[in-house]
Parts: sequence; C-alpha cells; structure tokens
Amino acid sequence: MKVSVVPCNSYDPAQAEAALRQVLSPLGGLDWITPGMTVAIKANLVTFLKPEAAATTHPGLLCALVKILKEKDARVIVGDSPGGLYTKVFLDRVYSATGMKAVEDAGGELNRNFEIKQATYPEAKEAKTFTYTAWLDEADAIIDFCKLKTHGMMAMSGAAKNMFGVIPGTAKPEYHYRYPDPQRFADMILDLDEYFKPVLSITDAVVGMEGNGPTAGTPRKIGVLIASRSPHAADLLGAELIGLKAQDVPTLQAALRRGWIPPTAEELDVAGEWKSFIVPDYHRVETTHSLRFNKDSATFFGRISSAFLDKALASRPVLKPEECVGCKECFRICPAKAIEMVNGKPVIHRKDCIRCFCCQEFCPKGALKVKRTPLAKLLVKEQR
Repeated sequence: MKVSVVPCNSYDPAQAEAALRQVLSPLGGLDWITPGMTVAIKANLVTFLKPEAAATTHPGLLCALVKILKEKDARVIVGDSPGGLYTKVFLDRVYSATGMKAVEDAGGELNRNFEIKQATYPEAKEAKTFTYTAWLDEADAIIDFCKLKTHGMMAMSGAAKNMFGVIPGTAKPEYHYRYPDPQRFADMILDLDEYFKPVLSITDAVVGMEGNGPTAGTPRKIGVLIASRSPHAADLLGAELIGLKAQDVPTLQAALRRGWIPPTAEELDVAGEWKSFIVPDYHRVETTHSLRFNKDSATFFGRISSAFLDKALASRPVLKPEECVGCKECFRICPAKAIEMVNGKPVIHRKDCIRCFCCQEFCPKGALKVKRTPLAKLLVKEQR
C-alpha cells in the first residue's frame, strides 16, 4: 500500500507546485489523465475561514494542482458542501472567505451545480441510501484533497472524513443524528469513500490544525504533503505524524476491520522519509474511542456495566461562557435539539446530547470545547 511523503515548508506557489509534482511521482504522477477528462477536486471548505486559519485546504496547493491538471488538458472543478445552505449565495461566501477565487484565475472552475441526488448502495455497511451533491456526477475522476486537523468526534479529520462533504450541508446534522455512535459514523464515512472511490487522496499537512479542531483549533506547522491511492493509508500516516494510532481514530479502526490498512504506519510502503516530521507535542482532541466495552455482553450486569462505563468515559462538548457571544449557531445546528438558549447562552441537556460535536465544530467563536471526564483522562493516560 503505497504512500508518498515530501517536505513542503510553505504555500509559496513555486514550492507548492514542486512539492505536489514530487509527492505524486512515486504514485505514477497523473499519467492516468486523458485529454478532455473532467476531474473533481473535493476540497475541505468547512466554513467561512481564511486560509491562514488552517481549517481548509489551502488555495495555493489547489491552484498548483489545477495547473498540473490543466497541463494534461483536463477540465478541473473544485468544490465542497460545507455546513450550511447548499446554495450559490452561501457557497460564494465560503469561496470568497477561503481564497477559492484564485482557483478560477489558475484555470479551474468552482462548483456552481447545486443539484442534490439520492444514492442507493446496498453493499454498504451503514449508508445503504444517502443524499449527495450531484456535481460529482460530472467528474470522470475525483481527487480527495483534505486538510490534516484534529476533530471532536472522529479525533482526526483527514482524507476519509473529507468525503463526508459529499453530503449537502443542511443534511449533515441528520446523518450525525442517524449515526450517533462514532463507530457507526465511521463506517458510514467509509461507505461514502467506497461509493465515490477517489482515485487519489492528497493531504495538506503543511500547516495543520491542533487543539479545538476542526474549525476553532490552532494552526500548527507540520511541513509535509502526503499522497496515496488510498485515503485510509494516507490517514494512517497522517495520524502517526500527530501522535495518533489506528485505535485512536474511528475511521482508521473501521478501515482496519475491513482489511483496508495494516495495523501500523510502519507496515505501509512509504516513499519518502517521514519520521522526522512527527510532532510529538501536537495538541490532540483526546477521546476514548480506543476504550470500547462489550455492550452485547451475555449477562445483564455486563450490559449495565458497559453502558455505565461508556457514559462515564464519554467526551462531551462544554461551553466556555466568557467566549460565547450568544449567536445561537449551536442551537440552530444541534441535530438532537439538545441545546436550549438561557439568558442568551446555550445550555446543553446531557440526557439528549448524542455527542456528535456539531456545536463544537461550527461554533464561530470556538466557545465550545471537547472535554473528557477525569476517569477517561486517567485510563487513556494509563493506556499510553
């Protein structure tokens, strides 16, 4: 399972283009492209944030990839469906904030097709039917170009998680509500990966996001690009760079169960030196996904004990009142309707919270944080 890694210290146009060409070379470059082919680049454009916030795929890299694809006489469309309305007005605001207008200057197109379709996928483990953004149907091939970030629910956002962006923005909370368990949510994401089958996955890990990701964290220099034919292999290596193992990341756990990746990054076929880019003090979103309990125990006591432990160990979103401006975005987006506004501040009703972390992800001020219980902190520390 081939993964390519190259250093890339900045988003300078010349350096970005050189690094992209270099990282693609061990994978055969882009020789699979034929003149006239339409290529969709599925970027991460999660919300209205400037490129320097490190929440979105950097426009400098996207422009460099567009240039390389145009040399092959391909038509190139860049798009995503961020959280919110899937309309021209909303997307234009996102394109503007994230610097995507530069893509058009480079010869690419920004997606303007806002049609939505229904898919049936009986082979799926979870997502046997789903709604998706129809612009991807225009493509002969899809390139998944993600940003390496921490994530409240999934521990890490990378190539696999990036394909959740095929779900229209306003429908995303419905999918969180349908799959509240991180393992089922991860299997749903892998079903989307397998259905759309991106031919190439590239990870923008020049500057990643640590801490309160995937939107309100802190930019952190990593200094590499990662590429693979497999989004899960790319993610396994990306996880290693920020101090995570397969058991820490639900999408990697799911890929491992399906036999799509080896247990460790050491067992990947890696082109390029990567261990010197490991960031040992990367501030992760600590979760308890590796501490799973047997809910299907044969005994009543076993089932009750596992349910209690899951609840006692579960990370949860917690409000920092001094950072909250009372915008009500968390109240509007909560798929479980577990948030009530009291005196202008959100109050989370724990019995209703499904721990999808939508409130934390889309809080424009980063006032909602992922918090672990003292017991979870102790057990995770002991495991490590």
